[in-house]
Amino acid sequence: MHCLITVQQGRFDLAAEEAALRAVAGDAGALVVFQGMVRGHDAATPLAALFLEHYPGVTEAEIGRIADDAATRWPISAVRVVHRVGSLAPGEQIVLVLVASAHRKAAFAAAEYLMDYLKTEAPFWKREDFADGSSRWVDAKASDSAAAASWGG
Repeated sequence: MHCLITVQQGRFDLAAEEAALRAVAGDAGALVVFQGMVRGHDAATPLAALFLEHYPGVTEAEIGRIADDAATRWPISAVRVVHRVGSLAPGEQIVLVLVASAHRKAAFAAAEYLMDYLKTEAPFWKREDFADGSSRWVDAKASDSAAAASWGG
């Protein structure tokens, strides 16, 4: 399996990332793309920005481990993960997961698995900065932990 992981501050180009993955995906019959954006409301007060920090090298290695786990569960040929850090405004792209496989069901399942584990296992620290000037550090949601646990291991 070909796997490329990047943690970066800048925006990513969805079309360029898809083209690059297709170039290494071999005879894939399916390519699933998930692009996540920062939501503006997750509490009563509107969000001004979401600030993310990570531990360089460790974060990428953990995402690679998650991708390797996915490859043991489904016949995937290529994975591309881009996760942004720094201060991100509502509506900005935050994460990109692309999965190529010979078959659509494997590509969809692996992409969902990757996102469930990115939300709960990848070492990112998130702070919500609100429009009223307040802020708070964010823990993984119980629903995200339950989604990851549903994969059985």
